[in-house]
Amino acid sequence: MKAVFIIFNQANTSRVEYLLDQLKINGFTLFEEVQGRGSNGGEPRRGTHTWPEMNSAVITMVKDEKVADLLDCVHRLDLRNKDVGIRAFVWNIEQSI
Repeated sequence: MKAVFIIFNQANTSRVEYLLDQLKINGFTLFEEVQGRGSNGGEPRRGTHTWPEMNSAVITMVKDEKVADLLDCVHRLDLRNKDVGIRAFVWNIEQSI
């Protein structure tokens, strides 16, 4: 099992939920109003007058065989609008209860 952490501009919230539905990934946790700045030249997302946009994030635990499809969908969404931005990070889950 893998944890996939997806960070995205709030403009992509419904698209991210849609791709999770399409991949039949039911369980996730949504974090709204996440602040930060991307490492690939990203503009700050701070919810301030100067940097008004905000990010959101989702974490989901998926079976190993679904990770490639999920990352492919995230990549295709990123290609639709590079300025909006979306990133995904994957790590192993050793145990769960």
